[in-house]
Amino acid sequence: MRLVIISGRSGSGKSSALQLLEDVGFNCIDNLPTSLLPQLVKWAGDQPPQENTRLGLGIDARNLWQDIKQAPQVIESLRANEVQCDVIYLDAREPILVQRFSETRRKHPLSNNCTHLLEALNQERELLSPIAAMADMVIDTSSLSLHELRELVKNRVVGKHSNGMAILFQSFGFKYGVPVDADLVFDLRCLPNPYWEPALRKKTGRDPEVIQFLRAHPETDKMEADITQFLQRWLPSYQKSNRSYTCISIGCTGGRHRSVYMVEQLAKTFSPQFDSLQIRHREQRR
Repeated sequence: MRLVIISGRSGSGKSSALQLLEDVGFNCIDNLPTSLLPQLVKWAGDQPPQENTRLGLGIDARNLWQDIKQAPQVIESLRANEVQCDVIYLDAREPILVQRFSETRRKHPLSNNCTHLLEALNQERELLSPIAAMADMVIDTSSLSLHELRELVKNRVVGKHSNGMAILFQSFGFKYGVPVDADLVFDLRCLPNPYWEPALRKKTGRDPEVIQFLRAHPETDKMEADITQFLQRWLPSYQKSNRSYTCISIGCTGGRHRSVYMVEQLAKTFSPQFDSLQIRHREQRR
């Protein structure tokens, strides 16, 4: 049996993630009280083996505080009984969440005449902190389209059947914030910046001119070699700890030149070692 729990703050994309699970054959229940989860798992375990039961469960601020507070204990108990259980926590930057509520004109479940939206979002973060702390994967949906979110969940959790660890290399710009879903972060802002070359400013780290510029500086190769050596040394340890996915974020100032180049190079180096390897350039749509 397979159990995937989707949680996160309102407006972060939980409904879309649950819909994706339904589309790929999961039986999904939204807002089920955590106290009923063991009974649900027992029922699923009693089904014929050929059913290959897969459950998706949404837990969010609509659940009672006491119910959410006991969620980690219930989940760990299920795992101790050899239930394959993944917890995915979705979140986004608060200005993005406020914008989404404004566009959809939805009411936040914790807001009322005395609690405005920002206060409700802060309360929600505190309320869900026990689940966020134990999540197997945190996804920052701030710059993800609906399609990108669905593909990310599908490829990193449901769509891959390899026993190996899934890897995501993503570039980002520090000026827009460090990704909340990053497991490892490397800072390239010490490298020569193509942005200050007028002919390269509007290009990206995928363009031959930018690649040539960066390779002309020895420190670029040294940085790549150091990061590669670190990852080759430690990724096997991550994998041995039963980790199923790791997000490696490479940052520069704007996220368009140095970090993009490095992500592309690292992906070429490590793709033969991992069956599931993805690339994402967070700032490419800016």
